[in-house]
This record gives sequence, structure tokens and C-alpha cells, in this order.
Amino acid sequence: MSSRTDDITVPGPPRREEVSDGIHAYVQPDGTWWINNTGFVVGPQGVLAIDACSTERRTRAFLDAIASVTDRPVRTLVNTHHHGDHTFGNALFGGAAIIAHERTRTEAIAFGPARELPYWHNPDWGDLPLDPPFVTFTDRVAVHAGDLRGEVLHVGTPAHTTNDSIVWFPDRSTLFCGDLVFNGGTPFLLMGSVAGAIDVLENVLLPLDARTTVPGHGPVFHDRAPLDATLDYLRFVLDLAERGRAAGVMPLQAARDTDLGRFADWPDAERIVGNLHRAYAELDGLERGGAIDVFGALDDMVTYHGGPLTCFA
Repeated sequence: MSSRTDDITVPGPPRREEVSDGIHAYVQPDGTWWINNTGFVVGPQGVLAIDACSTERRTRAFLDAIASVTDRPVRTLVNTHHHGDHTFGNALFGGAAIIAHERTRTEAIAFGPARELPYWHNPDWGDLPLDPPFVTFTDRVAVHAGDLRGEVLHVGTPAHTTNDSIVWFPDRSTLFCGDLVFNGGTPFLLMGSVAGAIDVLENVLLPLDARTTVPGHGPVFHDRAPLDATLDYLRFVLDLAERGRAAGVMPLQAARDTDLGRFADWPDAERIVGNLHRAYAELDGLERGGAIDVFGALDDMVTYHGGPLTCFA
């Protein structure tokens, strides 16, 4: 399958937003497959970066955005979870310490480096050897940019993946929540847990009451509306799974028979199929984050979409 060669300004140019003094979000429109948000914090000893990008050229553009603000080196890189859009570019961060949850390292190694993948219109990944996190934690770790303290917290249960962490700056009420929220996009729980994602939004993110949230995909937001919209979608998935399973309908057919309603305009609608595969498994008694046939679910997503999944990364 040939790779795409779109410029990184397609579907929209990345932009840097200073969301608090010295705290920057790097937002990549339109937040669809493999196009994620990152961020960075400038401190007197260097830069703390939050997540890499999926391709070499997108990660280099992110590094250029950092260099446009400061000549200080990136000394620390936090990965919020193992997915390649947040980790493939790790190798371009030179001597930075790469920090993540222990399971993030395990899953990143298991998935391997950037390469041609059969389910998407592949981008030009570039030359990105595997560079997994090598400073790991099990619960939480603090990071500092001068007097500014950040808390890197594992969310406690599988949600978007088995290994999600958030980066929280309590003194600034600023949160980087990784892919626990796709603001304006369809959530994706195939490798995590639908019930777990609801748990995390209700019991971890909402109680923080962050003034500013940088999601893993989509625009920065300043109220709880995107969290509520995400919860509405997740409950929709669970309800559909319960009805489809009771009727003996497989996830692909349940998705095809369903009117997505208010969620129909969210990009990457085919994720409903993968989310149903996960929800069915949990209703059958599988523990949160337990192993399922991920590749079979991705095959069904491609079938639902009518061909390889769209990617402009």
C-alpha cells in the first residue's frame, strides 16, 4: 500500500497556543487518525515535552515550534500512552529522558516502530526507530519546570488503553489528558475499556475541574462540555452493545444497523465498531483491558468504512 505525501498543513496547519505562562499546547488539526496534540513547558533547566507525533516530519515541526520559543534543550519527554501517534517520534528527542507508565513501555515495545500498517492510508512515516520510554512509574511521578510542578498520574484503570496517564499542573489548573478525550472526534476504546473510560472521566478528570484542558486530539477547551459529550457517547456505546448482544447481533452488524444520531458528524465514525467489540467483550465478562481480537475488530472497521481508514498524517 503506497504512503500519502500530504504536507503537514493538510487538513490544517499546526498551531502553538500558550495556555498558561510557559505552558504551550501544540494543536494539530483536524485531530483524526494519527494526528495528535502535544505540548511543552519551558523551565530554567530546559523543556518538558508532552508526547511526540506520529511521523518524522510532524515531530520535527513540533521540535521547531519549541525552538521558536526557547533555545533550551528538551530534557524530559512524557508519553501519555503507548499509541504510535504519541510515541513514534520519541527517537527525535535526542538525550531527553522519556517518562511513562511501566505498561506504556511494554506496549510500545510490543507494537514496534513506525512502519507500513494495513488498515490505514499510510502517511510517510519517515525514519523513526523504536525508542520506548526508559524511565517508568507505576502510580505517579512529579516533574518540575523551575517552581512549576507537574504531576504525571496513571489513571488507575484501562480506559483509552491499558496505560493512560495525565499530566496535571495544579497551580495553573491546566491538564494534558492524552486520548481520554477526542474533542469533537469519536473516542476509541478498542485497546482499553469502555466502562473504564467512563470511570476515569467521572472519577478522575471531572473532579479536577481543570480551567484549561489539552486533549489528545481536537481543540483546547475550558469547560466540561467535551467531557460530558464524551460520556454521552460512551454510554451510547454501552447501551447499543447491551441491545446488540441480547439480540445476537455481531458488532459490525450492530454498528451498520445504528443511527449514530448526534455523533454521526464526529470524524472517524468507524470507531463505533471497535468500541462495540470492546464493549461486547466486557459484557461477556472480560476484565478491563483484557486481550481481544484487535486485528479482527480493525478488519471490521475497514469494512464498515468501505476501505482503508483515512489518514492525513
